[in-house]
Amino acid sequence: MSAPVVLQVAASPVSPALVLRPWRMEDVAALVEVSRDPALRQWTSSVVDNDADGARWVQAQQQGWARGDRFGFAVLGVRAGSVREQLVGNVVLKEVASGKPAAEVGYWTAAQARGRGVASRALEALTSWAFDTFEPDGLERLELLHQVDNLASCRVAQKSRYDFDTILPAAPPSFPRDGHLHIRRPSA
Repeated sequence: MSAPVVLQVAASPVSPALVLRPWRMEDVAALVEVSRDPALRQWTSSVVDNDADGARWVQAQQQGWARGDRFGFAVLGVRAGSVREQLVGNVVLKEVASGKPAAEVGYWTAAQARGRGVASRALEALTSWAFDTFEPDGLERLELLHQVDNLASCRVAQKSRYDFDTILPAAPPSFPRDGHLHIRRPSA
């Protein structure tokens, strides 16, 4: 990927327009602020407590883009008539490789943006981009995993047409509880 990828999502009746773009170092302060949310910390494996943690996290996202195997997008909300963007979430396409039939998607939403369709709308944009970009290289399906007790993630998966496939056994420490595997294919 030579040119930066920026995805646009139109506003909905309850949510601002969204811009999905690769993470930048200028996002660190907003990332640290959003990461203080206890609900977000419950479901994410990365802990961002300060600017140094945030910088390392953003650098890891940038390295994924450089390697071409992990594509993390900052999800920014843009209110009509405003030029200011607000960090409202993250979506990521990971474990991408030419000839590999599956890749994984993930996401999180900032506390102030939950319940407004941000995650499902951003995931839909990421999903379309992923199939448009990588299906010619052999991508046949996207996998979405979440812990069984993360009901909000299950709703996002269903809303985004990721079909429930199976329950996966816990794999501590990164997956401490059983999980759901949802799958979406290009035709969905």
